[in-house]
Amino acid sequence: MNRRRALLIALEAGVPLAALVTWWVWSAQAGSFYFPPLADILTTFADTWVFERVGSDVLPSLARLAAGFGAAVVLGVAVGTALGSFPLARRVAGPLVEFGRAIPPPALLPFAILVLGVGDAMKVFVIAVVCLWPVLLNTVDGVRGVDPTMLETARVYGIRGAQRLRTIIWPAALPQIFAGMRTSLSLALILMVISEMVASTHGIGYFVLQAQRSFAIPEMWSGIVLLGLLGYLLNAALALVERRVLRWHRGARSSALQ
Repeated sequence: MNRRRALLIALEAGVPLAALVTWWVWSAQAGSFYFPPLADILTTFADTWVFERVGSDVLPSLARLAAGFGAAVVLGVAVGTALGSFPLARRVAGPLVEFGRAIPPPALLPFAILVLGVGDAMKVFVIAVVCLWPVLLNTVDGVRGVDPTMLETARVYGIRGAQRLRTIIWPAALPQIFAGMRTSLSLALILMVISEMVASTHGIGYFVLQAQRSFAIPEMWSGIVLLGLLGYLLNAALALVERRVLRWHRGARSSALQ
């Protein structure tokens, strides 16, 4: 087992390292204006994003992402719990949910700009609306999948209302809820960038677009690299929270498989 684990760790670290080496060697020999050497991109990254533009671009972008994502999670869990618990409500709201989730995210930008302007409220609104659907739908599936025996036992023992939500329904639905949150987190990052490219005066997306328009190609690539790093770190942080919160779930599954 230890040897297998060591091999997996080596592969997990070795594959990205091999990709970086390949990129470094290829870009150094490419001689292309649009694909500058990786060494130049990393130098520009250090000059641009280490302290210099953190306060002016990175923190505002992360604040919008956090606000939109947080609003989507709260609303998605609340509405998803209601729809999952009441079949009639789920049937009535079904067409509206399917209509809302089918709207392409960029199509919301003209409406949001018209109603909310080009400030932070517009960006948070777009992020929240797009991130809502994965959380909501996964919450509905998680609530519907609660073991009926557990619900019947709770009824017999007089466990109702908020106590039943806290002790039975939400814990059982958490694996599905976290699956929706991880999907929504990637959408939040995408919509954060798109909204900043369309209408903004600061932010990572704005910086990348302005660098492209001014043909500052190393700066443009440094912004793209930063977005990739942020996506990786945010996903890793959410995965860590998921592992800690659902530790009991993994233990239960292991016991069931034995």
